[in-house]
Formats: sequence, C-alpha cells, structure tokens
Amino acid sequence: MAFWDSLLRGRPSAQFDTGSAASNAIELTKRHPVVSLGKQGANSGSLRVNLSWRMRTSDFGGRSGSSVLRHPFKLFKPDVVQAHTQGVVNVDLDLGCLYELNDGSKGVVQPLGGFFGATNAAPYVQLSGDDRFGSPSGETIYVNLDHRESIKRLLVFVYIYDQTPAFDRTHAKVTLYPSNGPRIEIDLDEHAPQARSCAVVTIENVKGDMVVRREVKFVYGFQAELDRLYGWGLQWGRGYKTKA
Repeated sequence: MAFWDSLLRGRPSAQFDTGSAASNAIELTKRHPVVSLGKQGANSGSLRVNLSWRMRTSDFGGRSGSSVLRHPFKLFKPDVVQAHTQGVVNVDLDLGCLYELNDGSKGVVQPLGGFFGATNAAPYVQLSGDDRFGSPSGETIYVNLDHRESIKRLLVFVYIYDQTPAFDRTHAKVTLYPSNGPRIEIDLDEHAPQARSCAVVTIENVKGDMVVRREVKFVYGFQAELDRLYGWGLQWGRGYKTKA
C-alpha cells in the first residue's frame, strides 16, 4: 500500500467535519456545511460568535505613505469603499441573531433598535456592542449553551446598515469559538454585489446536540426578508441607530 493511500484510508468519513490540526479550525463550505458541537464536547458553556471585516484596499487604492505623511489624521478615519449606488461610502456591517426558544418565544438580537439580549436570562443570546468601523475585534454575540434545553434554533445573520450594497468589497468572516474544540469559520466570499443581508449560519438543537450549519444565503432586503426565508413570523418596522 502506498504511503498516500494509507493516509487517505486513515481519514475520518463521518458526516461532520473534524477540523484542521494545523490551524485548529473548521471551515464550513458548500461541500462540508455541518458541524456538531456535541461531537467535540462543546454543547455547554459559552459559544462566542464573532464578525470581522475590512475593506479591500484594491478598491480604493490603499493609503500611500506620502498621503499619510501629508495628512496624518487619516490614520484615525475609517476606510471607505466605492459602491454602486454612491460615490464613496462608509461600510457598516452589523451582526444579528434571530432566536426561537422551545417555549415558543421568538425575537432578534441586533444593534439596530438596541436589542442586545441577555446571556443569563432569555433569550440566552447577547450582543457585545456595535462596531461601526470594522475594528480588529469586530462584533461578538455570546450564546449561553448551559441553557441549550431552552433554545430551539438560532440564525446568525449580517446586514449592511447604511443600505449601500458592498458585500463583495469586504473581507467579511464569521467565526464561532465553542467552549471546546476548534473554532468554526464561515467566509462571506460569494459574489453578491447588490445584496444587503446574509443569512450566515444556523445553530439548531437536535435532540440535545447543538448542530451548526453553514447557510451563506445573500438577500437583497433586510431582516424581514431573512424572516420570510426561514419562517420566523416576526413583525418588522423601520429602525435607526443613534449617531456615533
């Protein structure tokens, strides 16, 4: 038996991805869209869901050294991107989560409207804050899986608050950090230049096991369209943020 054949025969053929030992990460893709938190001993504790993004410097030429020397305060300004509907805009990606509990209650956790949730009380989902400039820490949602028996399903989504479609001009990534085992990464790298929202991942309680499934479905509307797509049945109205 050849050396490579023995390696291939030794690989697990289970339905769930087991991650990469080199990077200690599981990348959810179209071919491998599902991972079980229970199978890696992470059905309890805190599940951290992080959104990070940055501008593609090729879209606006980057910041040259001479420009920074002439205008040093530019270092403290958020980057801008060229968009299809306006000349130059700031991109503000927001992280949100639709939740449905086993008692039938439903709702949303998101910056818009100040629905930041709670971890030690229903819905056991909480948003850390609102990052408007794509900082390295991004935005984070915490899910208290010690109360997983109360959680039926969650839908983590990302939307562009300023209504300027520019998903294809950012390096957006959602990363899940379970209490045990490798992190789980989902890149929002599909070409959807006019999309304003994206259903990223579902987390569903399947007989006590929290199962994570990649969605990455871009839509051209906002939360109401995601609601219709996944059958949440909430009533939506227009909301605004306070000024930064």
